[in-house]
Amino acid sequence: MKKNMGSTDKIIRILIAIVIVIGVLYYTKTIDGTVVLVLGVLAIIFVLTSFISFCPLYLPFGLSTRKKE
Repeated sequence: MKKNMGSTDKIIRILIAIVIVIGVLYYTKTIDGTVVLVLGVLAIIFVLTSFISFCPLYLPFGLSTRKKE
């Protein structure tokens, strides 16, 4: 796996995951059931891809947010 995520991309993904987990899932108890599961899995995926600096969805499109070295 070749790294294809820049630092800004990683920070944005982690912030989105935090907003999903804290804002939507915890404080507002209006969402339940399948929606909570889907948003929780999405938050986990965002955090994992941020830590490994690799997004598999970028591969088919040839995208990379990482700066050229």
